[in-house]
Amino acid sequence: MKTSSISKIVLAILFTLGFGLSGNAQFFKKLAKKAEKAAERTVERRVEQETSKKTDQALDSILEPGSGGNKQTPKTPQPTGGEPNTQGGQSGSPQNTGAPDSQGTKSIQVYSKFDYVPGDKQLFFDDFGNEFVGDFPSKWNTNAGGEVVTLGDSPQKWLGLKSGYNIYYIPDVPTLPEEYTVEFDIAAVGLDRQTSSTAQLAVYLSNDDKFEQGSNFAFAEIPFCQYAAIGVTVENRIANKREIRSTVKADLRDEILDYPHVSIAVNKQRFRLWINEVKYIDVPRLIAPGAVLNTVKFHANGFKDGKEQIFIANLKVAEGGVDLRRTLISEGKISTNGILFDSGSANIQPQSMGIIRQISQVLLQEKTMKLNIIGHTDADGSEESNMKLSKSRAEAVKNALVSVYGIDSSRLTSEGKGESEPVGDNGTPDGKAQNRRVEFIKQ
Repeated sequence: MKTSSISKIVLAILFTLGFGLSGNAQFFKKLAKKAEKAAERTVERRVEQETSKKTDQALDSILEPGSGGNKQTPKTPQPTGGEPNTQGGQSGSPQNTGAPDSQGTKSIQVYSKFDYVPGDKQLFFDDFGNEFVGDFPSKWNTNAGGEVVTLGDSPQKWLGLKSGYNIYYIPDVPTLPEEYTVEFDIAAVGLDRQTSSTAQLAVYLSNDDKFEQGSNFAFAEIPFCQYAAIGVTVENRIANKREIRSTVKADLRDEILDYPHVSIAVNKQRFRLWINEVKYIDVPRLIAPGAVLNTVKFHANGFKDGKEQIFIANLKVAEGGVDLRRTLISEGKISTNGILFDSGSANIQPQSMGIIRQISQVLLQEKTMKLNIIGHTDADGSEESNMKLSKSRAEAVKNALVSVYGIDSSRLTSEGKGESEPVGDNGTPDGKAQNRRVEFIKQ
């Protein structure tokens, strides 16, 4: 409403009330001035609001080019579990991440230079396959709470983490050796351009097996902010003294929405971290010496309660992660459960390419070497289907060596043994994961 209009209304009221009366004239004159100033302030506030809105949109267009300040976050399946507005679900295969299968052959090529190699002696694995939806998983501890859920129509189970200060989720991993690897998948729900720059998932390696940071620890923080690129932060303490804290520039806004796979390798004091196929951290002396860090912990913070949620699945911790090439050359045989496939299929998951790349390097160096590739499965399904699946998976590895790395197919043979030669208990997720393996044997 314009200032002049306000004044006219006020004057009309005054006239009706008998503006000409001398006793009230001065009072009503002051009232009119106050009303006029109030109207001016109202107009000013509206101008400020419009200006602020336009400024925010301009800043958003700079931070999010092409968005016009209205970036649309891809729709994410909502969790189904034991909390309100959720429902139960059934377990699926450990290799089914619940993510849309959008990677395919193109990502296999992208991962062809991926140099992460998982440990060959499994210490811990949990896909929550034996847990009931809505329960807290039996092989974990926490000082907060949480539950197993499914996302959308996928049968894959996830552990939902609560966000907050000094809240930790601790898997029952045996004491960590000097050299080991850690892998897991991430899912996030409810993220948008309002998600805080402090929304992060931290992975701790600590000498405290409870709910403190510890006197010796190292952690990496993965950011979930959507309005700006935050970067990956690493920090440590050695004998209660911080020696390293740094943030590596990284724009993970798209990756974090698409079920990323995180890989960590610890080789004595050296710490490396990959998200999907990209290595973001490689610090030679981040870890306290002497294998004093014995516990893996997860800590989520900065997420809006009831709106933004973070989940992890398929946690695998394995001893080793060292160079398989020397073992293959010296012993003529290696066996690995680090080559993963999509559930019930022979599609190689791209994060497995680090191992296949090392095999190709051996074959390129040892020009006369020939290899037999043998696939093994767990006991889920019929013997006949598992035999067929193991053969297909061995053949898929052979084809990757030929098509991606240029190895002559005449130097490679493949076969499958299905579930006939287990090395672990098929009644547990750990045992099943051990049984799903690929062998490379020199001929």
